[in-house]
Amino acid sequence: MSNWKHDGVRVIPGDRLDANTAQTPGMDRKAAINFARVGAQKLWAGTVHIHPNAKTGAHHHGPLESVIYIVKGRARMRWGEHLEFTAEAGPGDFIYVPPFVPHQEINASATEALECVLCRSDGEAVAINLDIEPAEPPEDVRWVDPTHPG
Repeated sequence: MSNWKHDGVRVIPGDRLDANTAQTPGMDRKAAINFARVGAQKLWAGTVHIHPNAKTGAHHHGPLESVIYIVKGRARMRWGEHLEFTAEAGPGDFIYVPPFVPHQEINASATEALECVLCRSDGEAVAINLDIEPAEPPEDVRWVDPTHPG
């Protein structure tokens, strides 16, 4: 019999997110929901604060699905075989990134941090870097972390 009191619904206060994840210049990630914290088997959720002008290189996340909710700031996404498609999102907007889609994530502001909530369909930090010349080369701050390596 399950102990629903301890194994049921969990509330993770916003001031108790786990910053004990790899941190790198340009990005601050905090986990709210993952296997280590709540036993989540099929997803990861947390917050991501991206410094002004930060950009990833071209990559995809294998079979994972991602949802990004913009809390503050302006995000620009580029995607496609040559990152030829682009769209921007602002506060209140959701971005869906399907499996295997080549893309580049960009903080569209040179002065304002981009604050997001990120959910992924697995706790694994899958990122496959692609040999595509980014349409917007990461010049000022390269957005590098365990999910967006090298």
